[in-house]
Amino acid sequence: MLKPSKSLKQHLIIFTRYPESGKTKTRLIPALGAVGAAHLQREMTEHTISQVKELQKATDISLEVRFSGGDLQLMQNWLGLDLVYHSQGEGDLGSRMARSLFDAFQSGKEQVIIIGIDCPEVNCQILTKAFEQLHTCNLVLGPAIDGGYYLIGLRRLIPELFVNIDWGTSQVLQQTVDIAEELNLSLVYLPPLADVDFPEDLPIWERVAQNQVKT
Repeated sequence: MLKPSKSLKQHLIIFTRYPESGKTKTRLIPALGAVGAAHLQREMTEHTISQVKELQKATDISLEVRFSGGDLQLMQNWLGLDLVYHSQGEGDLGSRMARSLFDAFQSGKEQVIIIGIDCPEVNCQILTKAFEQLHTCNLVLGPAIDGGYYLIGLRRLIPELFVNIDWGTSQVLQQTVDIAEELNLSLVYLPPLADVDFPEDLPIWERVAQNQVKT
C-alpha cells in the first residue's frame, strides 16, 4: 500500500538527447550509420522510460525528462504529452545535472535520482534499490564499467559533486567518490553496469532488447 506522506517526494530525472541523425550516438555511426545511431538513441530512451513506468506502478515517484537537441514540441511528438520535459540548458554535464537537481529540490522533492539512457540494464529493480538506499544515505552511485556512473541519487543538492570533474573520462566515478569522502558523505554503490557507447558494446543492447521482446 502506498504511503500518502511520500506522495511525489521521490523524483527521477532522465537525461537524453533528441534522436537527430548525425547528432546523437556519434561513436556508433561507424557501425550503425547516422540514421541507425539515432534510431538506437530513440529505442534506448523509450526502453529507459518503460522501466521507470514499471517502477511507477509499484511506488509513487514523479518523472521528468531533461533533453538536449530538438525542442519541446519534438519531444512531445516523440514521447507523448503525459511526461514532464525540460531543456538541459547550457554548460557541461555537471552544470546541467546540478541545475536539474536544484530545480527538483526547490520544488519540494526529497529524494532525487538522475539516470541517462546509455545503460540499458538499468531496470525497475535497480531503481527501486536506489530509492530505498536514499532513506539512509546521502549519496547513491551506480558505477559504470567505463569509469563513469550511470546513476546518481541525492537527498539534497551537493554542488561540489558536479564541479572539477573530467566529464566523459574514466576518472568521473573516482573523482566523485573522492569529493564525497572529503565531504564525509555516506555513500552506497549499486551493481556496476556497462554503457552502450561503442560498436563493441552493441551486444549488451541486443541482449536487453531480446529479453524485452520475450517478456
